[in-house]
Amino acid sequence: MFALVRRTVIDYYRAGAAGLHIEDQQFPKRCGHLDGKALISSDHMIEKVQWAAKAARELALASSTPSAATTPAIILCARTDARGVEGLPAALDRAEAYVRAGAEMIFPEGLTTAVEFQSFARDLRARVPSVLLLANMTEFGKTPITPVSDFASWGYNVVIYPVSLLRVAMGAVTRALADIQQHGSVQPVLSQMQTRQQLYDLINYTPGVPWEMPGR
Repeated sequence: MFALVRRTVIDYYRAGAAGLHIEDQQFPKRCGHLDGKALISSDHMIEKVQWAAKAARELALASSTPSAATTPAIILCARTDARGVEGLPAALDRAEAYVRAGAEMIFPEGLTTAVEFQSFARDLRARVPSVLLLANMTEFGKTPITPVSDFASWGYNVVIYPVSLLRVAMGAVTRALADIQQHGSVQPVLSQMQTRQQLYDLINYTPGVPWEMPGR
Protein backbone atom coordinates (compact mmCIF):
# COMPACT_ATOMS: atom_id res chain seq x y z
CA MET A 1 0.00 0.00 0.00
CA PHE A 2 2.60 2.59 1.05
CA ALA A 3 4.93 1.68 -1.80
CA LEU A 4 2.02 2.50 -4.12
CA VAL A 5 1.60 5.90 -2.42
CA ARG A 6 5.28 6.61 -2.96
CA ARG A 7 5.13 5.51 -6.58
CA THR A 8 2.08 7.68 -7.22
CA VAL A 9 3.86 10.79 -5.94
CA ILE A 10 6.88 10.06 -8.13
CA ASP A 11 4.77 9.38 -11.22
CA TYR A 12 2.71 12.56 -10.73
CA TYR A 13 5.91 14.58 -10.35
CA ARG A 14 7.45 13.08 -13.48
CA ALA A 15 4.26 13.83 -15.39
CA GLY A 16 4.61 17.51 -14.46
CA ALA A 17 1.90 17.77 -11.79
CA ALA A 18 2.26 20.58 -9.27
CA GLY A 19 0.36 18.71 -6.57
CA LEU A 20 -1.99 15.86 -5.65
CA HIS A 21 -4.68 14.94 -3.15
CA ILE A 22 -4.51 12.12 -0.63
CA GLU A 23 -7.86 11.18 0.89
CA ASP A 24 -9.00 9.50 4.10
CA GLN A 25 -12.17 7.80 2.83
CA GLN A 26 -12.48 4.05 2.70
CA PHE A 27 -12.71 2.40 -0.72
CA PRO A 28 -15.00 2.55 -2.60
CA LYS A 29 -15.22 6.27 -1.96
CA ARG A 30 -18.35 8.36 -2.25
CA CYS A 31 -18.81 11.94 -3.35
CA GLY A 32 -17.89 14.15 -0.42
CA HIS A 33 -21.35 15.72 -0.46
CA LEU A 34 -23.20 12.42 -0.09
CA ASP A 35 -24.02 10.68 3.17
CA GLY A 36 -22.89 7.18 4.05
CA LYS A 37 -19.14 7.80 3.85
CA ALA A 38 -16.63 5.81 5.90
CA LEU A 39 -13.09 6.78 6.86
CA ILE A 40 -9.85 4.89 7.19
CA SER A 41 -8.19 5.24 10.58
CA SER A 42 -6.32 8.44 11.31
CA ASP A 43 -3.12 6.41 11.90
CA HIS A 44 -3.41 4.78 8.47
CA MET A 45 -3.91 8.14 6.76
CA ILE A 46 -0.98 9.64 8.66
CA GLU A 47 1.27 6.85 7.37
CA LYS A 48 0.10 7.49 3.81
CA VAL A 49 0.94 11.18 4.15
CA GLN A 50 4.32 10.39 5.70
CA TRP A 51 5.26 8.13 2.80
CA ALA A 52 4.07 10.69 0.26
CA ALA A 53 5.99 13.48 2.01
CA LYS A 54 9.15 11.39 2.13
CA ALA A 55 8.92 10.79 -1.62
CA ALA A 56 8.34 14.50 -2.23
CA ARG A 57 11.40 15.43 -0.13
CA GLU A 58 13.57 12.98 -2.01
CA LEU A 59 12.36 14.39 -5.33
CA ALA A 60 13.15 17.92 -4.17
CA LEU A 61 16.65 16.97 -3.08
CA ALA A 62 17.26 15.17 -6.36
CA SER A 63 16.29 18.25 -8.38
CA SER A 64 18.89 20.77 -9.51
CA THR A 65 17.04 23.89 -8.37
CA PRO A 66 18.78 26.06 -5.74
CA SER A 67 15.59 26.23 -3.64
CA ALA A 68 15.14 22.46 -3.50
CA ALA A 69 15.83 22.34 0.23
CA THR A 70 12.93 24.69 1.05
CA THR A 71 10.52 24.34 -1.89
CA PRO A 72 8.40 21.18 -2.19
CA ALA A 73 8.83 19.25 -5.42
CA ILE A 74 5.08 18.63 -5.40
CA ILE A 75 2.37 19.98 -3.09
CA LEU A 76 0.71 17.31 -0.93
CA CYS A 77 -2.92 18.15 -0.22
CA ALA A 78 -4.55 15.96 2.41
CA ARG A 79 -8.32 15.76 2.07
CA THR A 80 -10.43 14.83 5.05
CA ASP A 81 -14.10 13.84 4.88
CA ALA A 82 -14.34 13.67 8.66
CA ARG A 83 -16.80 16.58 8.95
CA GLY A 84 -19.65 14.45 7.63
CA VAL A 85 -18.65 11.30 9.52
CA GLU A 86 -17.09 12.26 12.86
CA GLY A 87 -17.87 15.97 13.14
CA LEU A 88 -15.94 19.22 12.76
CA PRO A 89 -13.68 18.82 15.85
CA ALA A 90 -12.51 15.43 14.53
CA ALA A 91 -11.89 16.98 11.12
CA LEU A 92 -9.67 19.59 12.77
CA ASP A 93 -7.75 16.94 14.72
CA ARG A 94 -7.21 14.86 11.60
CA ALA A 95 -6.17 17.91 9.57
CA GLU A 96 -3.58 18.92 12.16
CA ALA A 97 -2.20 15.38 12.25
CA TYR A 98 -1.94 15.27 8.46
CA VAL A 99 -0.03 18.55 8.36
CA ARG A 100 2.37 17.34 11.03
CA ALA A 101 2.84 14.18 8.95
CA GLY A 102 3.98 16.26 5.99
CA ALA A 103 0.97 17.65 4.09
CA GLU A 104 1.34 21.27 2.96
CA MET A 105 -2.35 21.77 2.20
CA ILE A 106 -5.63 20.62 3.75
CA PHE A 107 -8.89 20.07 1.89
CA PRO A 108 -11.78 19.95 4.42
CA GLU A 109 -14.58 18.36 2.40
CA GLY A 110 -18.28 18.74 3.04
CA LEU A 111 -18.33 21.88 5.19
CA THR A 112 -21.89 23.18 5.30
CA THR A 113 -21.86 26.85 6.32
CA ALA A 114 -19.77 30.00 6.08
CA VAL A 115 -19.24 29.77 9.85
CA GLU A 116 -17.77 26.29 9.49
CA PHE A 117 -15.34 27.43 6.79
CA GLN A 118 -14.27 30.39 8.90
CA SER A 119 -13.87 28.47 12.14
CA PHE A 120 -12.04 25.60 10.46
CA ALA A 121 -9.47 27.96 8.92
CA ARG A 122 -9.08 29.98 12.12
CA ASP A 123 -8.74 27.00 14.43
CA LEU A 124 -6.43 24.98 12.18
CA ARG A 125 -4.10 27.95 11.62
CA ALA A 126 -3.97 28.47 15.38
CA ARG A 127 -2.46 24.98 15.57
CA VAL A 128 -0.36 24.93 12.37
CA PRO A 129 0.03 28.52 11.06
CA SER A 130 1.82 27.66 7.81
CA VAL A 131 -0.88 25.35 6.41
CA LEU A 132 -2.45 26.06 3.03
CA LEU A 133 -6.20 25.56 2.69
CA LEU A 134 -8.39 24.44 -0.20
CA ALA A 135 -12.13 24.99 -0.52
CA ASN A 136 -14.37 22.90 -2.76
CA MET A 137 -17.08 24.96 -4.45
CA THR A 138 -19.36 22.32 -5.90
CA GLU A 139 -22.97 23.03 -6.74
CA PHE A 140 -26.07 21.23 -5.42
CA GLY A 141 -24.19 19.82 -2.44
CA LYS A 142 -23.72 20.63 1.23
CA THR A 143 -21.66 23.81 0.67
CA PRO A 144 -23.57 27.03 -0.07
CA ILE A 145 -22.63 28.99 -3.21
CA THR A 146 -19.79 31.19 -2.01
CA PRO A 147 -17.75 33.86 -3.85
CA VAL A 148 -13.99 33.37 -4.16
CA SER A 149 -13.51 36.70 -2.36
CA ASP A 150 -15.25 35.30 0.72
CA PHE A 151 -13.12 32.16 0.75
CA ALA A 152 -10.01 34.35 0.41
CA SER A 153 -11.08 36.59 3.29
CA TRP A 154 -11.53 33.50 5.46
CA GLY A 155 -7.99 32.33 4.73
CA TYR A 156 -8.41 29.81 1.90
CA ASN A 157 -5.61 29.74 -0.67
CA VAL A 158 -7.25 27.66 -3.41
CA VAL A 159 -10.85 27.23 -4.56
CA ILE A 160 -11.74 24.40 -6.92
CA TYR A 161 -14.81 24.05 -9.16
CA PRO A 162 -14.62 20.31 -9.90
CA VAL A 163 -17.88 19.79 -11.77
CA SER A 164 -19.03 23.31 -12.68
CA LEU A 165 -17.94 23.35 -16.31
CA LEU A 166 -19.27 19.84 -16.89
CA ARG A 167 -22.65 20.88 -15.53
CA VAL A 168 -22.68 24.01 -17.72
CA ALA A 169 -21.67 21.96 -20.76
CA MET A 170 -24.25 19.23 -20.18
CA GLY A 171 -26.96 21.81 -19.64
CA ALA A 172 -26.08 23.35 -23.02
CA VAL A 173 -25.96 19.92 -24.66
CA THR A 174 -29.42 19.05 -23.34
CA ARG A 175 -30.91 22.33 -24.57
CA ALA A 176 -29.23 21.98 -27.98
CA LEU A 177 -30.52 18.44 -28.47
CA ALA A 178 -34.03 19.61 -27.60
CA ASP A 179 -33.75 22.40 -30.19
CA ILE A 180 -32.50 20.00 -32.86
CA GLN A 181 -35.34 17.60 -32.10
CA GLN A 182 -37.89 20.40 -32.27
CA HIS A 183 -36.59 22.22 -35.36
CA GLY A 184 -34.82 19.43 -37.24
CA SER A 185 -31.73 21.64 -37.69
CA VAL A 186 -28.80 23.10 -35.78
CA GLN A 187 -29.68 26.57 -37.09
CA PRO A 188 -31.29 27.76 -33.81
CA VAL A 189 -28.14 26.95 -31.83
CA LEU A 190 -25.43 28.11 -34.24
CA SER A 191 -24.97 31.39 -32.39
CA GLN A 192 -24.17 29.44 -29.20
CA MET A 193 -21.40 27.40 -30.82
CA GLN A 194 -17.67 27.99 -30.84
CA THR A 195 -16.71 28.45 -34.47
CA ARG A 196 -14.04 26.41 -36.17
CA GLN A 197 -11.70 29.41 -36.29
CA GLN A 198 -12.28 30.21 -32.63
CA LEU A 199 -11.30 26.65 -31.76
CA TYR A 200 -8.14 26.86 -33.89
CA ASP A 201 -7.22 30.18 -32.27
CA LEU A 202 -7.80 28.78 -28.80
CA ILE A 203 -5.46 25.82 -29.29
CA ASN A 204 -2.99 27.72 -31.50
CA TYR A 205 -3.53 25.43 -34.47
CA THR A 206 -3.01 26.20 -38.15
CA PRO A 207 -4.28 23.56 -40.60
CA GLY A 208 -1.43 22.00 -42.53
CA VAL A 209 1.24 23.18 -40.10
CA PRO A 210 2.84 20.61 -37.74
CA TRP A 211 1.51 21.08 -34.24
CA GLU A 212 4.53 21.14 -31.92
CA MET A 213 5.24 22.26 -28.40
CA PRO A 214 6.58 25.83 -28.21
CA GLY A 215 10.35 25.91 -28.11
CA ARG A 216 10.74 22.34 -29.36
